Amino acid sequence: MTKNDPIGKAIECYVKNGSSSPIEVESDLMENDVIPVDYLFRSFESMPELEQLALKSCQGKVLDVGAAAGPHCSWLRDQGFDVTAVDTSQGAISYLNNKFPDHKNVQTSILEMEGTEEKYDTILLLMNGIGFAGDLSSLPNLLNHLKSLLTEKGKIICDSTDVKYFYQEDDGGLWVDLNTEYYGNFKFKMNYDDQSSGWFPWLYVDEQTLNSNAEEAGMLMEVLFSKDDSYLAELKQRK
Repeated sequence: MTKNDPIGKAIECYVKNGSSSPIEVESDLMENDVIPVDYLFRSFESMPELEQLALKSCQGKVLDVGAAAGPHCSWLRDQGFDVTAVDTSQGAISYLNNKFPDHKNVQTSILEMEGTEEKYDTILLLMNGIGFAGDLSSLPNLLNHLKSLLTEKGKIICDSTDVKYFYQEDDGGLWVDLNTEYYGNFKFKMNYDDQSSGWFPWLYVDEQTLNSNAEEAGMLMEVLFSKDDSYLAELKQRK
């Protein structure tokens, strides 16, 4: 295992010895946080309503992007779906290959997948998976690439959070760094044991901005679920 695979190392330790040490998450703007490792193995029953609805909205051949330990693809496969699990983590894919030897699990970046090879009816990007864009300026590229991986009637199911609340002042005003392109552009770093991901960009995008980018990519967006500042969206190709 390389030294930049904290997710993979956490999965390996949890499976081998039940280690409950959390994955540490550093941010350039937010306070540091942790991800409990057992959360990567959560059952359908323990998932939030947003995730349950997302899984129930899947159709046909599914591409699970950022699969990690596979809580989403595991449930979908139990329901009889043809699911391809994708993750950049070597450890995560190794675990999924051992758990699902007869299923397709691929270690790669979603941006490196070629639309000429295989098409999907549903592309699933949960846990703010639309953040794989990195930043707002790269969102059109991600959406167009995902569109190239879809069947004619395929759809993208993704969730995100409007992080405007993070900049809320006590008087109701907003504090935003005017030197940044968009207030939802963040940088994170994950650490576990001797593994570190290094800093990587991650995007949180509000509904209106995602909708306008979807329209420019020739797609129609429908909000399936919304609670507090988070939402679940479905993007389909315009007919």
